[in-house]
Amino acid sequence: MNRPAPDTTSDVVVVGGGAAGLSLALRLTAPGSPTVTLVEAPDGPLRPPERTWCYWDQAARGPHDAEYTADFEEAVTASWSRLRVHGRDGDAITVDPAPLRYRMVRSADFERLAHARLDRTPGVRVLRATADTVRNSADGTAEVRCTTPDGDTRLLRARHVFDSRPRRVLPPARTRLAQHFRGWFVRTDGSRFDPSVADLMDFRVPQPPHGLAFGYVLPLAPDRALVEYTEFSRTPLTTDAYETALAQYTHDVLKLGAFTVEAAEQGVIPMTDARFARRVGPAVHRIGTAGGATRPATGYTFAAVQRQSRAIAEALHRGRVLVPPAHGRRALAMDAVLLRALDTGRIDGPDFFTGLFRRVPPHRLLRFLDGETAPWEDWGIGLRTPVGPMLRTALELPFLPRRPHGTPRTGEGHR
Repeated sequence: MNRPAPDTTSDVVVVGGGAAGLSLALRLTAPGSPTVTLVEAPDGPLRPPERTWCYWDQAARGPHDAEYTADFEEAVTASWSRLRVHGRDGDAITVDPAPLRYRMVRSADFERLAHARLDRTPGVRVLRATADTVRNSADGTAEVRCTTPDGDTRLLRARHVFDSRPRRVLPPARTRLAQHFRGWFVRTDGSRFDPSVADLMDFRVPQPPHGLAFGYVLPLAPDRALVEYTEFSRTPLTTDAYETALAQYTHDVLKLGAFTVEAAEQGVIPMTDARFARRVGPAVHRIGTAGGATRPATGYTFAAVQRQSRAIAEALHRGRVLVPPAHGRRALAMDAVLLRALDTGRIDGPDFFTGLFRRVPPHRLLRFLDGETAPWEDWGIGLRTPVGPMLRTALELPFLPRRPHGTPRTGEGHR
């Protein structure tokens, strides 16, 4: 087979047009940035359906970041100044995490914003194609072989490639759970929602034999909201099972009355203590979920993607290559303990999370969930958790093997 000549040579190739790929490309639109080729999957099965990203808002951290934050505001669908958690007993805990707000971004809005900026940046090119192979070259650069929608082969060369495509197989891990969910965008016949309050966790749903389940309600207007059913467990459900759970939640718990479902979304987020390598070779790096940006114990990814993209762009502007971990070692270690404690049944998930919201100041708790608390704050939060089960889990973790994905579990009970 003849080797195709390079179609494009860029300083940087970003593979994937999801949150991580688009965010990094946006960071590289500042004056003096390297030339960029963004490879996005064409319309079809490789292109994910529209989805929702949520995060706590952060202050701007520099002149270009302030400009980016202002533009980014255009993609925010809604935001909430108050958060609420419902215990299994129906007791509601409402908190105000000021100055933080909880924000929702729809992927279609974010993509429109990103492409509008990329289209007016001379040094950026967007290529709609399927990335078939990404590899390091002998000369220290990298190559990306692509196939366009009309079947042509393109060979892209770059000094650096940042690959955000999902991994086909997760790395070995001691604990592997999934955060899996289905949501309805509903419109009710009357006013049923308070647009100032987001329900992060509503445990007034039947709990599965293993793991935990909760409702999630993000009001968009008095008569409109995203209502989701979510589980933390080992195995996702069927679509029919999610639909049954959502019907029960909206009818028996929320008592919405008559409503229509205008759209739906469904997904699975890995919750694992696997170690995600970010460097594939001298010139190829993984970013986003593929590079460990998903917070293991919560599934939140969007804010970590922004931090990681900012750091990569700043390093490239200085002539360096740096893909920092999206989460610190201390945060990952605490997440590993929590995941194992949930997976073994040593702690009760609903009681654990409602306890945190009852006992920890909301602003500090959200910073903790985002991995931005100091060691003394982590210690104080840890003392407000079930100390015995958590300590037992922490002591056993170093002796547990990391199993490849798909290896059967043996000898793990619900202790």
